[in-house]
Amino acid sequence: MHKKQQLEKIESKFLDKKGNRKSLVIGSVIATLIATTPYLFSLHESVPDIKVVNTFFGKYESNYYESLFVLSWTLTGKVIPLFLLFIWIFTCKHWWYHTILVPIAMYCYQIIVVLNDDLVFADNDQILYLIPVMAIIIPSIYLIRARIFNRINEANKSLEELEEELMLSPKNFWGKIKDYF
Repeated sequence: MHKKQQLEKIESKFLDKKGNRKSLVIGSVIATLIATTPYLFSLHESVPDIKVVNTFFGKYESNYYESLFVLSWTLTGKVIPLFLLFIWIFTCKHWWYHTILVPIAMYCYQIIVVLNDDLVFADNDQILYLIPVMAIIIPSIYLIRARIFNRINEANKSLEELEEELMLSPKNFWGKIKDYF
């Protein structure tokens, strides 16, 4: 009976406040996805080093990169960090998590440029396209920060208590998406 109590004690550390195993399963899935990213990045190595490929979707010709291998290497270099940023933004519990939208917008723009073979290299003028995103996010983060420090001066609460008070906790994935828009 003593071992059963020890196992229950260890198991309780991995359960959420309600004793729900759902957070343990979701956390395990997220950790597995993050751990597989080096293997996902190496998927580009299975793409042939040719300019034109015929598939059942149709013919694809890589005009700008002149090699499907280089195109796939470039895309995986953009998609994998974007994937990790999406995991980060949907699991972040800090008040500043909206700032993660700036690199997400940057990587989305770079992927669009990579797929559009007629444009120049993706990193040239992307700051101009990110200005509207940053014009919304940076002032809102500053206002949240100012609100937190005003409450710290008015009350005897720790920063962690204030973060919990300001934290939005949507019930599902779409609730989190609605928080951003």
